[in-house]
Amino acid sequence: MGKNITMKDVAEQLGVSTVTVSKALSDREGVSDAVRETVKQKAEEMGYRYNFLGKSMKEGMNYNIGILIAEQFMNESAFYAKMYQTIVKDLLVFEFFGILEVVTEEDESEGRLPHILQNNKVDGIIILGQMHRSYLEKIAAVCVPFIFLDFSDDNFKVDTIISDSFYGAYEITNYLINLGHKDIGFLGNINATSSIMDRYIGYYKSLKQNRIEINEEWILSDRDDHGKFTKIRLPEVMPSAFVCNCDEVAYRFIIQLKKAGYRIPEDISVVGYDNYLYATLSDPAITTVEVNVEAMSEAAVNSIIKRIKHPTKDYGRKVVSGRIIYRDSAKAAGNATVKATVDSTGKKKKG
Repeated sequence: MGKNITMKDVAEQLGVSTVTVSKALSDREGVSDAVRETVKQKAEEMGYRYNFLGKSMKEGMNYNIGILIAEQFMNESAFYAKMYQTIVKDLLVFEFFGILEVVTEEDESEGRLPHILQNNKVDGIIILGQMHRSYLEKIAAVCVPFIFLDFSDDNFKVDTIISDSFYGAYEITNYLINLGHKDIGFLGNINATSSIMDRYIGYYKSLKQNRIEINEEWILSDRDDHGKFTKIRLPEVMPSAFVCNCDEVAYRFIIQLKKAGYRIPEDISVVGYDNYLYATLSDPAITTVEVNVEAMSEAAVNSIIKRIKHPTKDYGRKVVSGRIIYRDSAKAAGNATVKATVDSTGKKKKG
């Protein structure tokens, strides 16, 4: 019976998390000596026996999942750090371990494979965040099961888990329109990632459906095509609201607008996407679309485990819905749309 007992079974008996059981049984930091002893005793009573080396040799597996993140996302987005942490916890339920490797821009451009693939350390790969297509092709050629998380690329027949960026941006743009805004800009380089592109299309549909013309001067870029943030160039005439592709960009944009003399949301309403960290750090706090990180992580882990066990099964795409979180960065428009001009230095003109 012992061989059928899992860490999850032990965790449920003790009313603790699987992560706690894993740390206790592997003598890692993060649990007290008393908890460690309790976990080990309960595991012994339940007949838990686990030998990763023996199991690996018997089944020809490492019981490791690689998690690849492009350097630009790990350095600039706390959202991806949260996603990674959630994935690692979810993997432990299946008694797999997550190994993170950050892929540098140089690695991508020169086509150097990740170390975890070179050394045959993993049974599968979760690619978190956009990477160059040519680099993805090199990974695919290794013939290790892999999936995409938080981006898509239709050139690959691979399981993909994404947030519903299109509908989320569509809904939050509708929200601004319902507040009376008719002049609405979009902030994000639509060529940088598939997620930004989807959010732009959702914004675009909302305006078109409401018979609002799009002003190309209000489609602003926040980064270059490689994902590195750039200074946002403010147009001479500003709209009354902006949809930003993520909360970090919205946070930076609000600071820039305030330095230029604008009041948020009195002069310009600003909304974001993700609902993580920067949304509540901002002053004012940002109205945003919350991404269901837990559901996306769970779907990704289930997907890669199934792909490892059934490599020939049909691939699919799972779209995870989010919801709007209402805060203080957006308000109803006045009788007339707020229009303000800026001088050559980016400062708001008086009068």
